[in-house]
Amino acid sequence: MFENLTPRGSLPSLTGLRAFEAMGRTGSATRAAAELHVTHSAVSRQVKALEAALGIRLFEGPKHRLTLTEPGRTLLAGLTESFDGLAAAVRQVRERDVVRLAVHPSLAVKWLVPRLADFEARHPEVSLLLSELELRAVRQRGADLVLRYVDADQLDEPGLDALVENRIGLVCAPALSDRLETAPRLTTRTREHAWSDWETASGRSAPLGRNRTLAHLHMVVDAAVAGLGAAVLPWGIVEDEIAAGRLIAPFGFLPDGGVMAAIRGPGAPTRSERIVMRWLRDQARRTRT
Repeated sequence: MFENLTPRGSLPSLTGLRAFEAMGRTGSATRAAAELHVTHSAVSRQVKALEAALGIRLFEGPKHRLTLTEPGRTLLAGLTESFDGLAAAVRQVRERDVVRLAVHPSLAVKWLVPRLADFEARHPEVSLLLSELELRAVRQRGADLVLRYVDADQLDEPGLDALVENRIGLVCAPALSDRLETAPRLTTRTREHAWSDWETASGRSAPLGRNRTLAHLHMVVDAAVAGLGAAVLPWGIVEDEIAAGRLIAPFGFLPDGGVMAAIRGPGAPTRSERIVMRWLRDQARRTRT
C-alpha cells in the first residue's frame, strides 16, 4: 500500500549520497572517511556506486587531485543543504542539556580541557561532549559547535563567532635562549607554514638548526618545553607554559590575521549551546589578558 509513496528507483542509495556529500564538502575521501568513521576505500566505493547509479561523473581529474564536475557541484549544493536541514531538525528535538563540541586535539589538550572544571562547576546542568575535529574542517556533522583556530580567509564562515585574535610567537625553553640562532626548528603537519608566517610578521629569520616535524601542536609544545628546539605557536596554547616559566618568547607575540573561533551548527542555538558560547567567550577574554 505504500509503494506509490516511495517509488523504486526514485533515489539512489542514501549511504552513497552521504559519502559523496562528505567527500565533496571536505575535498578528500580520506577526510570524508574520518568524519563518517569508515575506511577510505568504503567512501570511494560508495561514490563510484553512486556515479554508476546516476550515470554521470561526479569527480574528475587525477586520482590524487580530484575536483567536482558541474553535475557534482549541483548535487553537492543540494545535498549539503538537505543534510544540514536534517541535522538542524535533530538538534531541536534531542536532549536539550547535551552539547556536542568538535575541537582540534591540540586546542583541546592545551586550552579547553584545563578549563573544563570551571565549566562543570558553573553549569552542572549541561553535559559537554567533546569529539576530535578533522584538520581542515570548519564543520562536523553531528556536532553542535566547532572550536578551532580559523585563518583570515575563513572569517566569513556562517555561524562563526570570533572569540579572540590569534597571536603567534617564537617560543623556546629558557636554557635554549643563548643558542637560539642555531636551534632546531620544531614544526607540525597541522601548521606547515608557521615559520614562514612568523618570519613575514616579525621581519626576523628563523633559527638555522635542522627541522623536526611532529604530528600535533601539543606535541610541539611539549618538545619545546623539553628543550628539543624552538617553535612558532599560538599564544592561547602556550600561555600557561609562559606563565610558569617553562617557555619564553623572546620576541613577543604578533597577530597573524586569524582568530580562535566557535562555529555554530545550522538552525537556532539551543539554551545549552548559548550557555557554552557565553562560557567560551568568557574564557577567551581571560586568554586575551
